[in-house]
Amino acid sequence: MPTTVEPPTVPAPVVTPGESTRTTRDPGYLVVCWNDPVNLMPYVTHVFQTVFGWDRRKAERHMLEVHNQGRSVLVRESLEEAQVHVHKLQGYSLQATLERDDA
Repeated sequence: MPTTVEPPTVPAPVVTPGESTRTTRDPGYLVVCWNDPVNLMPYVTHVFQTVFGWDRRKAERHMLEVHNQGRSVLVRESLEEAQVHVHKLQGYSLQATLERDDA
């Protein structure tokens, strides 16, 4: 008669409420667009729609933030993704940078 073997039971980790299971959080990077005196507002809106696939309303909100406050944080991404977005925005002649987000 064949003997069946039960898989070993692994106890679930105990997590205290409010305690994170990760000891460190991966840093994110913020893609920031800065105001400039060259690009027109409809053009900036169009670029945001093209690069990020945003609808017109979201793109206009960020464009107005750039225009009125001098800058807008567009997205928070991994380093590689943030670099790609910054490169694309700069390719459209927008002033864009990335900043480390340690928050």
